[in-house]
Amino acid sequence: MAILGSRSGSQILRTFLPDQTVDLRGAVYRVAEWSAPSPIQVDTDLVRRHLLREVGAWIAHGTDGGVGDDLLRNGPLEVVELDERRGVTVERYPQIWLCGACKRIGKSIDRPCKCGQRKWSQLHFVGIHDCGSITEPWIRRCAQHDDVKVVVPKSAKAADITFICPVCNTLTMQGLGFNRPCACGNGSIRWNVHKARAVYTPRGMVLINPPRPEHREALRLAGGARRALVWVVEGLTAAQPSDVSAKQTKDEFLKKLIADGMDPAFAETIADMAEKGGQLAKPGDHRIDDLSPERREEAEREAVDIAMALAESRTPTTALRSATPGDLLDTRYGSSYPAALARAGIDGLDLVDRFPVLNAMYGYTRGEDDPAKCRLVPFRRKKGGYRLYGNLAETEAFLVRLDPVRVATWLTGRGHQLPDWAAGDADPMAARVAILQAALVPTKRDSPSADTAGTDVLKLVHTYAHRFIRQAAVFSGIERDALSEYLVPGHLGFFVYAAARGDFVLGGMQAVFESNLDDLLNVFVDAEHRCPLDPGCSRGSGACSACVHLGEPSCRFFNRFLDRKVLFGTGGYLRTQVR
Repeated sequence: MAILGSRSGSQILRTFLPDQTVDLRGAVYRVAEWSAPSPIQVDTDLVRRHLLREVGAWIAHGTDGGVGDDLLRNGPLEVVELDERRGVTVERYPQIWLCGACKRIGKSIDRPCKCGQRKWSQLHFVGIHDCGSITEPWIRRCAQHDDVKVVVPKSAKAADITFICPVCNTLTMQGLGFNRPCACGNGSIRWNVHKARAVYTPRGMVLINPPRPEHREALRLAGGARRALVWVVEGLTAAQPSDVSAKQTKDEFLKKLIADGMDPAFAETIADMAEKGGQLAKPGDHRIDDLSPERREEAEREAVDIAMALAESRTPTTALRSATPGDLLDTRYGSSYPAALARAGIDGLDLVDRFPVLNAMYGYTRGEDDPAKCRLVPFRRKKGGYRLYGNLAETEAFLVRLDPVRVATWLTGRGHQLPDWAAGDADPMAARVAILQAALVPTKRDSPSADTAGTDVLKLVHTYAHRFIRQAAVFSGIERDALSEYLVPGHLGFFVYAAARGDFVLGGMQAVFESNLDDLLNVFVDAEHRCPLDPGCSRGSGACSACVHLGEPSCRFFNRFLDRKVLFGTGGYLRTQVR
């Protein structure tokens, strides 16, 4: 087997997926498979839940290819990573051979062209349909001479391509075939250059995957999602969820007893006794019990994400100490850092030096980007079920959490009503719960123009994250495209992590955290916030590639829900004063 080249694992994850066409050594190939990929140990239930959320838009329009029903039935699911020794198997595609000398269309690459040359390349157009199919062009040959050549137009439109007989100059074909029906019976094939985005759009997701299963088990035994939510709502003041003083509910206590091996009937008796003795939490004991079931479920999901991300390591700015108490660095930690955080509207900033992030690709689409107009083609296993192609990494990250009281003040200033909270209330826990209840955060495919508290919260957190990444790249010496975001908008926070791609400086984020984080935050607030393309940018969405946008792999929201005005406009978050 010939080796055609080499790529990094992160490059292959997005550009060498099954059925994707690629350029290698001047030729066009289609990926047949990843050769004997290695399984990744993941929490399958966690991946299943995230995947159901990701494909929700296709499920809603009936274009998910049955993925939703299979996931709900707990169909087989696996996540694999590239075996770099075996690599990826590819095949030449499309097999429409084009002579580089005379532009004839040949029948075989194994024989010389009729012009005597053997400079075969390929016609780089393919046919696609929204159902996910791909096909090669059929080129009509001259009936008399059994020959044909292409006349390449100056445009890149397939309809402008002309085929003639090189012997008699008879026109044999205009374009690549109009109204050619797709085999699915639901419409016609469309022709495009094989590298066009419409030909193959990979679909993937990013999730936090604990590197060791015992972390998730420890959280479950400590009280599960409820305990994680209490921990986050109380401001992460405890080191970990198990250190939170909140009592367990009866259901949590019962599950723990059974998990420890106790007979279920006897465990029920013990739980009843604990409940009667006042040892367990009652409904309404904590502010989170005021949340509606829908808001509670989403808040718990994000809280578990935060807990798993911080399970391996966490260093808040409040834990920073100089080796020499009282020196300039110690003074900086004690005064400059808190002042800069408050000025930037940040409630807390933590360094995570082992951030467990999983990038996983679950399928692709062809044609339109709208889930209502294209069918999701999931990656399947040969023996049934689904396969996700992933990359699991532990990297360094920041967790940034915005000031809940300041956010609540900003939201009410924009006309949003927050339950059980009023301007002047300085209780951060009350503000967090009020925002969780009032703000239904939209999905990445919802309209960013909706005037809701959830839309404003997402725009604030997302725009803040993008501006932060742009500044952090400069201070850390990390390539901007090597930094990515992971949003937890319901809890007014986001992770910025060094992605497992590109060239980044290992330890660059830690160096900023320990030496000049205050400088970074002050520049974040003071640096130029106008766009070079103003006033056009401001009159439009308030965000563009010149001011706020990031590269596609770094932003999971397609650079939507961004607006500089939420930070710096009249009444912007960084202009909001909290007394």
